[in-house]
Amino acid sequence: MGKVKADVSNKNILLVVSGGISAYKAVELARLLVKGGANVKVIMTEAGERFVSSLTFRTVTGNPVVVSMWAEPSSPFPHISLSRDADLIVVAPATANILAKMTCGIADDLATTTLLSARCPIVVAPAMNLRMYSNFATQRNLRILAENGVIFAGPEEGELACGEEGAGRMCEPPQILEVIKREISLIENLSQKTIMVTAGPTREYVDPVRFISNPSSGRMGFAVADRAARRGAKVYLVSGPVDLPVPPGTIVSRVTTAEDIKREVMDKLDEVDALVMAAAVSDFKPSFSEAKKIKKGGGVPKLELEPAEDILKLV
Repeated sequence: MGKVKADVSNKNILLVVSGGISAYKAVELARLLVKGGANVKVIMTEAGERFVSSLTFRTVTGNPVVVSMWAEPSSPFPHISLSRDADLIVVAPATANILAKMTCGIADDLATTTLLSARCPIVVAPAMNLRMYSNFATQRNLRILAENGVIFAGPEEGELACGEEGAGRMCEPPQILEVIKREISLIENLSQKTIMVTAGPTREYVDPVRFISNPSSGRMGFAVADRAARRGAKVYLVSGPVDLPVPPGTIVSRVTTAEDIKREVMDKLDEVDALVMAAAVSDFKPSFSEAKKIKKGGGVPKLELEPAEDILKLV
């Protein structure tokens, strides 16, 4: 990976340290971030504290280290304040356990509760034994997290703490720093901009149960919306009927017909700096839609079509 021409100065980075032997590398990562000018706060899991003391991170970052949800009485909602103030969260090491909790939305300590409430980009640096990494459950969790917008730094292949060789080794801190810098540069790129993205198919109904449509998956529009949100834009996502996870940080309007998309686009058009029309909008629609299901006993119905309004031309 080439060096990213970006820095972390004046950025609020929240470092989550979970319980793995690679926790010692997180100390160096914290040092590199502080050296780059970042304000680094650290959450440690109770297991993480068994590998590296919280005092070490406090000394390196100059900030208090939080382990328990109940540690700071003056802040009744630490999971909200910590995630809200962060420009980016990095989980290093990210054990198989914390990745599984993130996938399932489990929030049983301060670290996982903070991750569940986060709206900023999350970078994870997986670190575990080869057998745990290759397990079907872990591989499934990694896929789901990636689909939900989590960014991965590694893991690498090499000698593991157990003495075995293979995938699961945590990336070195300079490599993780480059991933963080890349994501920070993307956040800044479209800040203060508002973008609308349309995605997926439309359905034009013949009767209450039959419609004309197309097999658009919506993946293109969702990917564009995800990237725009990661780059700091306010994103309106207008989506036809699809089965995709909502990109974090987007404002979604679920629609069905071409007329629905037109209404959403025209209502918000004056608010946006850019419009990306990635939806597969129907070119034609039935001239008339029956109020009740057409009975097959009446023979093949005559289907008359008319052009749907060209939304892009209207815009």
